Amino acid sequence: MRSRLEPMKRVARMLRRHEGLMLNWFLAKGRVSSGVVEGFNNKLRVVTRRSYGFRTFNAMEIALDHNLGKLTAPESTHRFC
Repeated sequence: MRSRLEPMKRVARMLRRHEGLMLNWFLAKGRVSSGVVEGFNNKLRVVTRRSYGFRTFNAMEIALDHNLGKLTAPESTHRFC
């Protein structure tokens, strides 16, 4: 924080904000793998990429719930008048 460079101060503030989370990694001593989180993020990106053709955000939410949460499909994703 004593640096005169603003980018260095921003990094120092970010490290202080996330200090507890970073220390958790050392407390776990390598017993936790981030593979599950990376797999989840990859699935999220794939579903989002496929959702570009949807007209509403609600349709994308349903696709995410269905693919990531293994939920049953709704009766209809559209409202008919």
